[in-house]
Amino acid sequence: MASDVLKQKVAEAAYTSLERFIQPNWVLGIGTGSTVNCFIDCLARSNPPFACAVSSSLQTSDRLETLNINIADINDVSEVMVYIDGADEVDPSFALIKGGGGALTREKIVASMARKFVCIVDESKMVDCLGEFSVPVEVLPFAHQPVATKLGKLGGNPKLRAGLTDNGNCILDVGGLKIDDPEYWEQTINDIPGVVTTGIFSLHRPQEIFIAKVDGSVDHRVGH
Repeated sequence: MASDVLKQKVAEAAYTSLERFIQPNWVLGIGTGSTVNCFIDCLARSNPPFACAVSSSLQTSDRLETLNINIADINDVSEVMVYIDGADEVDPSFALIKGGGGALTREKIVASMARKFVCIVDESKMVDCLGEFSVPVEVLPFAHQPVATKLGKLGGNPKLRAGLTDNGNCILDVGGLKIDDPEYWEQTINDIPGVVTTGIFSLHRPQEIFIAKVDGSVDHRVGH
C-alpha cells in the first residue's frame, strides 16, 4: 500500500478516535510533517468545536491559517489537551526519534505542555531499538563544531544539515548511535553545552500510538 495512503488512514483513525471527545475550550497541539498534514485536513473537513491550535512549526502554522483554523501563541496557552504528531522511529517502550522535519525543539515544547500526546505513524517507523534513523540535534550556530566533536567522542557520526530551524539554529544529524537506553542518551546529549535539544523523546513519550499497516488496518496501542 502506498505511503500516502497509509498516512491518510492513520490520520483518519486518530481523528475518528479523538473527535467525539473534543470540547469547545480545548487547545490542540499540532505537530509537523506529511502525516500530520493529513490530520489537519481531517480537522478542516469536520470543523469540530475547539478553542484553538498551537503549532510546532511555521510550516504547520501556514497550513492551519490556509484552512482557517485558529492559532494561538504558545506563550498565551497554559495547557494543551492533546498533541498530535508523527515520528521518525518508535521503539517498543514508545520512546521516539523525531526531528526529520527540523521542528524537534518546538515539538518537544508542545509535547511537554500536553495532557496527552498521540503519535501517528506507519509500521515502517516501528523498530526494536532507536538509532537507525540519524538522531537530529538542534544546536546554536556558534557551537555546532564543538558539539559535533563531543558527539563524535560519544561514538556518533554527526553531519551538519543544510539550512536553519525556525529558531535560527543548526541541526546535526547524528548517525552511528545505538539508542538502547533512550533516557540516558537524551540527557547525555542535552547536557552538551551548545545543544538546544535532541530529537530523542524519552522524557515526553506519547501515551497512544496509531500505526498504519500495509494490509490497510490501523493498530491502536496505549502505553502504560
